[in-house]
Amino acid sequence: MANEIKKELIQKKLDLVIQKLMHLGAPENEDTLKEGGEAIGFFSRDFGIKEWDWPQGIGLYGLLKIAKMQDSEEYRTFLHDWFKENIAQGLPSRNINTTTPLLTLCELNEIYHDPEFEALCLDWAKWLMECIPRTREGGFQHVTSANGDRQGVRLNESEMWIDTLFMTVLFLNRMGQKYGKQEWIDESIKQVLMHIKYLYDTHTGLFFHGWSFNRMDNFGGVFWCRGNSWFTLGILDYLDMFKGTLNQGVKAFILDTYKAQVRALRDLQGEDGLWHTVLDDPTSYEETSGSAAITAGILKGIRMGILDDSYLPCAQKAIRAILKNIDTDGTVLKVSGGTGMGYDRDHYKNILIAPMAYGQSLTILALVEALETFE
Repeated sequence: MANEIKKELIQKKLDLVIQKLMHLGAPENEDTLKEGGEAIGFFSRDFGIKEWDWPQGIGLYGLLKIAKMQDSEEYRTFLHDWFKENIAQGLPSRNINTTTPLLTLCELNEIYHDPEFEALCLDWAKWLMECIPRTREGGFQHVTSANGDRQGVRLNESEMWIDTLFMTVLFLNRMGQKYGKQEWIDESIKQVLMHIKYLYDTHTGLFFHGWSFNRMDNFGGVFWCRGNSWFTLGILDYLDMFKGTLNQGVKAFILDTYKAQVRALRDLQGEDGLWHTVLDDPTSYEETSGSAAITAGILKGIRMGILDDSYLPCAQKAIRAILKNIDTDGTVLKVSGGTGMGYDRDHYKNILIAPMAYGQSLTILALVEALETFE
């Protein structure tokens, strides 16, 4: 791959994507998108980099990764100031999605040792253990922010979504490892295993978007691209946190699930190198954010020795496609908006396309993995 895709091009595009992320605002056609409402995934809080919610949280996570890799004071300062400003303004309601920025904060604070940052992270972790609504069997209920109300929540009663693993469980495990809280670590393990139990499809190797204990089904039974990508990427970051201390049986179970999923994803890769937003529906549009996260997860698997080199052509093809979908100003194209639970494929196929912080961030993670893997 190094001979076919020049590292200079990857680095150039990466720098553009980072700068765009740090200055990302609302899309120019926001008023037009607003007319479609939630049916097409319009949530005004999702746009730009300033608000405290999951899209921005994923954006911060990507920026922290590159800040550590490049030892960038500029990026660290941006992150520090972002958290200080948001805390000063007042934070939104606590829920699954608003937990996401804390994954970055707890790691960033290993540099700053700020008592305010530490107190917030500790208090939030305790809140997850004691206060987050639970489903039957103790699963984290996928509570989200109410649309248009920073302090409100949408309960999504008795529902588990695959997104929860990245948005919340990674943070809880990180905090458990950092502070030696075995009960927090154990809870994170339970949540991972429970989400696999109810969302993994043994017939295909893919993940459904959600599970309802009220309905006792997987809603529309749809294999959503970005939903699957949260597992592909996030589960390796999760295992990394244990530094070899995770029970070997549990680790093997998780890795077998990851490898089965990646085998299925390789077979479903689109001709142009991206994956379709409904993975097994070629009539659905190709989507860059989920594709970038899948690519980052595959590249990391190769680099860690979990996947063999037979996956390199798939990763190479995906990186080439991702590079083609970075505009001259660094905007990542073909990124789908926030996606609530769908009861049929059309729901996912009709979600809006717009520049999003997580599109920038997941692209950063894919390109960083490409640079590390193909040195």
